[in-house]
Amino acid sequence: MDFSVTHILFDLAVILLATKLCGLTTRHFGIPQVVGMIFAGFLIGPAIFSQLNIPFMGIINPSEAEMDTLHAFSQVGVCLILFSSGLETKFENLKKSGFAATIIALFGVAVPLVLGTLGATLFMGGFSSLSNPDLLHNALFVGCILTATSVGITVEALRELGKLSTKVGTVILSAAIIDDVIGIMVLSVLTSLKGGSNVWMTVLKILGFFAFTIVIGLLCRVIFLWLSKNRPHKRRTSIFAFGICFLFAFYAEEYFGVAAITGAYMAGLMLSGLNDTAFMDRKALVSGYMIFTPIFFAYIGISADFSQFNAHILLFALLFIVLGIVAKIGGCGLSAKMCGYSLKESTIIGCGMIARGEIALAVYAAGRGFIAKAADGTLIGIDPLMPTICLIIVSSILCPILVKASYGYSRKKKYVKEPLTKEEEEYRSDISWLFK
Repeated sequence: MDFSVTHILFDLAVILLATKLCGLTTRHFGIPQVVGMIFAGFLIGPAIFSQLNIPFMGIINPSEAEMDTLHAFSQVGVCLILFSSGLETKFENLKKSGFAATIIALFGVAVPLVLGTLGATLFMGGFSSLSNPDLLHNALFVGCILTATSVGITVEALRELGKLSTKVGTVILSAAIIDDVIGIMVLSVLTSLKGGSNVWMTVLKILGFFAFTIVIGLLCRVIFLWLSKNRPHKRRTSIFAFGICFLFAFYAEEYFGVAAITGAYMAGLMLSGLNDTAFMDRKALVSGYMIFTPIFFAYIGISADFSQFNAHILLFALLFIVLGIVAKIGGCGLSAKMCGYSLKESTIIGCGMIARGEIALAVYAAGRGFIAKAADGTLIGIDPLMPTICLIIVSSILCPILVKASYGYSRKKKYVKEPLTKEEEEYRSDISWLFK
């Protein structure tokens, strides 16, 4: 099948309809809609049907050229997700809990990274495989996925309990922000080292990238401050912001060997805290939600390869879930105790950090192209896609339950639900549920 624009239009129509329906279905059962969007990709594409030895290959069966087009759309989607995450970073929260949040975030990245890497090596030939650079790289990539945190569900649970603005609630939000920054930096190191690059050259390139983004970012902030003062809330502001997002993403991967999503995140980070930041974020979310973000999650499902799926991978998925939950509770909880929090508060902080979501999938998508493969193109080690999806589902269900249980929540106790701010009401009335 050759490339056809009309086929792409059909593919887009099916993807948007299927992701919406499947997303609403999973949302009904309390599971993040991103999971439903990925399953939509499984159902409409050849990922599952190609293993059944039947003529039917899915509602859509894109050619190689069409898959390249969908992949391009999906990369725009994941960049918008990370750009929005950067815009939503609030430095005020970091200042309130700076030291404690940083320590908790460091342990919240280090412990999952180490446990995830060791767990992956058990299914990649044992610890002796660590001497193989390709296996070690892929094992580290698995561990890197475990570092991501998504606190959308935690925020809802804390708000329901009236605890969002407390010391514990603030440190969870702050640690989650720092956690993701560090996790993305770890991913950048891994992608830069792909192919056996010199370690010192890799470090220099990463430092050069951050120097580049900070210098250019500060210059952009000056320009946007002028725009917000003289031309506030204009469409051109968002257009300029999108342009900066994509330029940072391009230069990150093309010239510094850093994942494109890191560039997008840094673009958002450098434009955060401005008068027009909320306006830009709203436009980024709407633009992504309408077409690019659903394509990103569906593409993961459409392009999935189940030819090597077996009981071995299923067993690893179970270990992956256990490690993902234990690592966050242990790493974040113990470090919180070290910072002077009580046992109860430390437990709440650890439980509040276990949820995974869109950032974990973004890390997977960004690193998938850098996974070491054998000469015949087959994956070396284990594809962490299904374990990641399973972890998102389980952690999303367990997180609010464990947080409420840690507070001693019961139906007999009545908590005053914190009212939403005007900004939060506008945000939620639109599309905030997408990232829960």
